[in-house]
Amino acid sequence: MSWYYYSDAKEAKARIKKEIAKRQKKGEPFRVVEAPSGNTKLVKTFWGKAWNDNLESYHDYEYRLPRGRSYLRQGNVYDLLIEPGRVTSTVAGSELYEVRVTIKPLKEDDWNQIKEQCSGQVASMLDLLAGKLGAGVLKILCDPESGLFPKPKEIRFSCTCPDHADMCKHVAATLYGVGVKLDTQPDLFFVLRSVDPTDLLSSSTLEISASQDPSLAEEDLSALFGIEIEAEPVVIESIPEKARKTKPKVGRTKRSTSDK
Repeated sequence: MSWYYYSDAKEAKARIKKEIAKRQKKGEPFRVVEAPSGNTKLVKTFWGKAWNDNLESYHDYEYRLPRGRSYLRQGNVYDLLIEPGRVTSTVAGSELYEVRVTIKPLKEDDWNQIKEQCSGQVASMLDLLAGKLGAGVLKILCDPESGLFPKPKEIRFSCTCPDHADMCKHVAATLYGVGVKLDTQPDLFFVLRSVDPTDLLSSSTLEISASQDPSLAEEDLSALFGIEIEAEPVVIESIPEKARKTKPKVGRTKRSTSDK
């Protein structure tokens, strides 16, 4: 029994490798989402941790999340793209599957309330993206009811795999991949939520920033996160809706933190 399983897994891996090579020749990048393996923490920075903590607070997701973490750590998530209100990726399982996650934009009234509550408390963009903020501001941003992070009812996802569960492991791997992305590109969180992070800066900070060379800010961000700041995101072709199954999600607060 185990021999057959090993043989099937080996054949599937070879088939996927061949398919990836074929699609790369057609121009698809197939860049793997680099995630730490073993028992190393998946994320290290404020925004990566905050994203994963919020994800793990969804009670209805808890049974699929561990498999998703394993898939991500094994290097099975490719071409993860974060855009306003949308995350897409390709995930390798027994075949290559296309994942799409849509998130409702933050309501304007909620954003205005957050801006009002944080007024004068965010000193710089560097502090905001590094999560170096006062406890009061962090509490406002991470509040499960009125904060920046999406609620279960605001998230919809689909995958081309045959798994009919509310959340398949390929979707779970993609959602954890977002946390890994935010570890090095925290600005993508604000892109995803369709809000402008400079709205949170105090007026005095904005005046100082306006008088400085914009390239200096980019150099500071690159030095802080060890990345190059790109002017525009890379956009890949969206996935046909008819090839997907989409299911609504509703969750309640409960944590799931252990890898399996």
